[in-house]
Amino acid sequence: MSGLQNVPDRLDAGTRALHLGLACFGLLAWGTGWMAEDYKELNHAGFTLHGWIGIGASVFLGLRLLYGIVGPRPARFWNWLPVTMARLRLVREDIAGLLRLQLPERDPRRGLAAAVESIGLAIFLFAAVTGVVLFLSLEPGAKARGTMHFLKELHEAGEVLIPLFLAVHAGAVLLHS
Repeated sequence: MSGLQNVPDRLDAGTRALHLGLACFGLLAWGTGWMAEDYKELNHAGFTLHGWIGIGASVFLGLRLLYGIVGPRPARFWNWLPVTMARLRLVREDIAGLLRLQLPERDPRRGLAAAVESIGLAIFLFAAVTGVVLFLSLEPGAKARGTMHFLKELHEAGEVLIPLFLAVHAGAVLLHS
């Protein structure tokens, strides 16, 4: 693994703490999503529980985004933003290598790994923004209508996108361990 000789085996403590918080709250929010359907009822404990867990996930996500701007250099977004042809070429090279059953040998925040992390952050950001808006805007005991109904349907895309991302992410971690 000559390309990874200078890459530290472990992420810094801040990155690990933010990852753990986002993973725990994100999984809990995803796992309690089915409970939020009671928002239409006057007794809406499931919606409230799911909402507060989602707020917790949003806090960790916000901290991760801030850390990506002002945190240690390896955790910053400049490693993959802006998207350039050279960075996309690394992603294509990594995918081509995987098709030949070869794992990519590059820094953890370059190439396909950076793309997967970006997609994960985008999925969780989308779920967080739509979820916070719904939590603050839905009137408990009333069915969502119009724009709020559309936003609720968009938010529910997380039911599929989050486990899909987690399967790819967990699979990549297992392959690299």
